[in-house]
Amino acid sequence: MATTLTLKSGTAWADAWQRCLTVAPEAFRDDRVLNLWNSTWQADGRALPATSPVDGSPIAGPPRLDADTAHQAVRASLDQHRAWRHIPLEERRARVAATLDALTQHRELLALLLVWEIGKPWRLAQADVDRAIDGVRWYVDGIEPMVAGRAPLNGPVSNIASWNYPMSVLVHAMLVQALAGNAVIAKTPTDGGVACLTLACALAAREGLPVTLVSGSGGELSQALVRAPEIGCVSFVGGRDTGAAVATAVADLGKRHVLEQEGLNTWGIWNHTDWDSLTAVIPKLFDYGKQRCTAYPRFVVQRELFDEFLAAYLPAVRTLKVGHPLAVEQRDDPYPQLDFGPVINAAKAKELHDQVAEAIDRGAVPLHRGEVSDAGFLPGQDTSAYVQPVTLLNPPPSSPLHHAEPFGPVDTIVLVDTEAELLAAMNASNGALVATLSTDDPATYERLAPQIRAFKVGHGKPRSRGDRDELFGGFGASWRGAFVGGELLVRAVTQGPAGERLPGNFPEYQLLP
Repeated sequence: MATTLTLKSGTAWADAWQRCLTVAPEAFRDDRVLNLWNSTWQADGRALPATSPVDGSPIAGPPRLDADTAHQAVRASLDQHRAWRHIPLEERRARVAATLDALTQHRELLALLLVWEIGKPWRLAQADVDRAIDGVRWYVDGIEPMVAGRAPLNGPVSNIASWNYPMSVLVHAMLVQALAGNAVIAKTPTDGGVACLTLACALAAREGLPVTLVSGSGGELSQALVRAPEIGCVSFVGGRDTGAAVATAVADLGKRHVLEQEGLNTWGIWNHTDWDSLTAVIPKLFDYGKQRCTAYPRFVVQRELFDEFLAAYLPAVRTLKVGHPLAVEQRDDPYPQLDFGPVINAAKAKELHDQVAEAIDRGAVPLHRGEVSDAGFLPGQDTSAYVQPVTLLNPPPSSPLHHAEPFGPVDTIVLVDTEAELLAAMNASNGALVATLSTDDPATYERLAPQIRAFKVGHGKPRSRGDRDELFGGFGASWRGAFVGGELLVRAVTQGPAGERLPGNFPEYQLLP
């Protein structure tokens, strides 16, 4: 008999919101968040309604600015930048360190906001916060040699990032950019994370960091946040369609840029026998429903190994746990241990369902479809943003699932007979961020891996974006501009010697670190 679940004590959206009002009353007002520009929290913009992907209930939406106000915010940020770039490094370091202490103090609230706003399970929400804090501390401890002989940019860094990692990608980048001597601007992602980012920026602003946080549509704000002459660098994380427009703009203007875009990350299987290792890693590859830039949604499998691959893959994928991230049997129980909760919204869930149905209709073979009855939900809750894991064999070339990243818990498998077919299938999206090749023969790996167009290629193990001194970038259409990670992140947002060529993927050159 199924157990009726309930919401964990103290984790309701109303509880989280009340805590925000208490911790940062300057940034939260009644039922809305404020924009931060000109060193002041502003009750401007048109607050849009928003709902949580967790259960469809109302949460705070982004207060969208118009283009004129966004330009004012950018001009004010330039004034901040001109003052901040002359602040001694030791003082900048002390203020960033104090911000990290404040983020640590409010770690659980930041994580709870991530659960409600973007649907992260508790374990992954905490990890997002911790990676931001720990990653920036690494820079605080070792910043001197990274900025030696370098200077801040001539204008602030504009950050436009997707919703999936507000802390470990966006806040992390902002704090390092500020540590390096730049004022920073961030646009809140349209699809979620506004309250979490608002709280993080409130804590940073209290310590005197030159932070600007604004909301608005990308189309309306791009003139200010991308093309404005005051902007010293554009840092973008998102999809290829939007990224292409940003890339065109920054190339036309000759502006410093870091554009991380999507790619179809692939996992190849060739002359492989270590199936136990593959079984162990499959559930981890579904973390956060594969809604991350380093997810692996495509397996390229040697045809004669397909039966052994399935024997390793299917038992693992059947263990996945999906459900409401805060639903427990007793109100004081620990948080549920889930692989993922909802996708970012009901519209994305419908898109994935439609893509899967269309692919099957055109010839793809369904190998696995998770059961809704196995998920853990509250009685009567809205489940329209949830997608059970799906695995398809041979999606047709006409399907988006054949060539693009689904950004959801949908795996596709392509069978190949030759090494040439293996490489062609692994390079289907004209560049990727990560890839993995599982093969028993080290010589085969050393021969094939350089021909896989991914910035990082693992040997039988997944690769990630990385932290601290690990570099990150992409090949082909998955990346434009300077590579980041380690000292490269600091180099990307500082000026070096005259004529310096940054490692990266630029229109006029590609330079590997």
